[in-house]
Amino acid sequence: MANPVIDPIIAQITTTDNVIDSATTLVSSISSLITAAVQASVAGGASAADLAPLTTLAATLNTKSSALAAAVAANTPAPAPTPAQATRIKASVAAK
Repeated sequence: MANPVIDPIIAQITTTDNVIDSATTLVSSISSLITAAVQASVAGGASAADLAPLTTLAATLNTKSSALAAAVAANTPAPAPTPAQATRIKASVAAK
């Protein structure tokens, strides 16, 4: 059954989750592209030392992506109880 109060909140959370997942994927993808470009450049004759700043950048992006994912996981509240669970919780509290 639709709930005019809760449904918009759920939709916003879903959108936010999708945005966060997209941001994490974007950061990881950029890192992968940099790594592939460095490898191709080295294969083409560039020195690893010349490309070290890009290698460091890719590593930093990986670290930031992992930090973003960890922060989201750590700060995401547990899902709200289902109506059936809420009813059981209320009954349990009332019985005490």
